[in-house]
Amino acid sequence: MPNTGIQNYIELAFIVNPSLHELYIGLLAAEGIAYFQEEDERLLAYLPEEEWTDEKEQAMIAFLQERLGTAPAYTATFMADRNWNAEWEANLQPIEISDRFLIVQKNKDINPKPGQIVIEINPKMSFGTGYHATTRLMLRQMEQLDLQDKKMMDIGTGTGVLAIAARKLGNNLTILAFDNSAWAAENAIENIEQNAAPDIKIELLDAEEDLIVNLREGYDLILANINKNVIDRILPAIRKYSPEATVLLSGILVYDEPWLKKLLKRLGYEIVQTIYEDEWLSSLVRPLSRSTL
Repeated sequence: MPNTGIQNYIELAFIVNPSLHELYIGLLAAEGIAYFQEEDERLLAYLPEEEWTDEKEQAMIAFLQERLGTAPAYTATFMADRNWNAEWEANLQPIEISDRFLIVQKNKDINPKPGQIVIEINPKMSFGTGYHATTRLMLRQMEQLDLQDKKMMDIGTGTGVLAIAARKLGNNLTILAFDNSAWAAENAIENIEQNAAPDIKIELLDAEEDLIVNLREGYDLILANINKNVIDRILPAIRKYSPEATVLLSGILVYDEPWLKKLLKRLGYEIVQTIYEDEWLSSLVRPLSRSTL
């Protein structure tokens, strides 16, 4: 299990209308901020203390102004290391993804529908609680696929929820799931154990630097619930080094769909299906030469 040690954070508290939370989460995620909490008129974002520099702040402000025409008011507060998991568990409620999936927190009272797959997630503020639209979109796409005998990779695994779901949907091969956050990797291991989902290999890797080495092993399906900037950088490598792989993407705002279509056309992918929720989309894509997954 990765050793996370003591980790202090900076909390950025934005004054944002709740209807815009999803949009701001997407934009801030594109700037490398991965942990969020929603509170009525406030959106709380967290990043490691050492990453919050003057350059980072100015880049974030400039990006928000470019995309939105303005930057919302916010405050930055130092947050000492603490039991984030306990705090989240106290507030999160079960989330029904679909008639097929229910995501719950440990020790919560639940009443699943007959045949509904239950996944227990204790989030530690990683993506993948089910509260974010991109996670829900990925799961809804996955439940329509035949995952048996598919070699799978999960890029930016967060809580590990997608890899766990794949196992519960019948995937029977070792799944490689990795993240560049030690906090997320440790959390994913805990969730995998909690859900008795065997043969999921969690690695602390950088999505870009270590990707090519792993892609050379060959994959049938690659999950990438990350963000536009990372997808823009890694999808060409996926196409080159795992040319037969089908890719399930999310973390992309609906406003960026024209960009995505151009990228896919340039790389030789076709879109099998795109689904939407709020400000977000998820696209299942495959190489033009490959038959349906």
